[in-house]
Amino acid sequence: MEFTTTDHWDEALWDKVKGIYKMAFLHGAKPEKIIRNMFAKDMCSFHTAKIGDQVFAMALTGSVRGSLIIDYLAVHQEMRQQGIGKELCNYIKKLAAADGNYGKIIIEVESDPDQHNRQRIRFWESCGFTLANDYVHQYIWVPEPYQAMWLNLRGDREKLQNGKQLFRDIQAFHRESFRLKEHG
Repeated sequence: MEFTTTDHWDEALWDKVKGIYKMAFLHGAKPEKIIRNMFAKDMCSFHTAKIGDQVFAMALTGSVRGSLIIDYLAVHQEMRQQGIGKELCNYIKKLAAADGNYGKIIIEVESDPDQHNRQRIRFWESCGFTLANDYVHQYIWVPEPYQAMWLNLRGDREKLQNGKQLFRDIQAFHRESFRLKEHG
């Protein structure tokens, strides 16, 4: 399995990952126009897991206030339950730690207590993330509630993160994602 990262828009790469992205995030996926805009503003990266020319998993990450945000991570439907998502997550963790600019990685997970959401939370916990279960965030534009999970990248014993503060960072990232790049 080969892992790659790019911090610029790559049309050929998008053609390989968009099917995985759209299948995994039927609801709540950012439109392609917004993702292109994020790359134009140098605020995100694509990470892929592939064998040869075939991409099996993708992630979209960005940063805000010294934190890396995993905005999306998905594995091709036929390749799930084989450890590829965890390997891609570990790759991203190593990149973030080596970068030195990040104190933590943050993700948001749906918090409705159904089987699929519990499985997702267990996946992220198996990758080393901790659920900040003191706060449930309700967006105004989507019906499902969310919680934040985080992973400490520093060697210190950083105290448990406050979910409300983590969502301030997540929301700052989303606001900037949807803000169109000014030309000129």
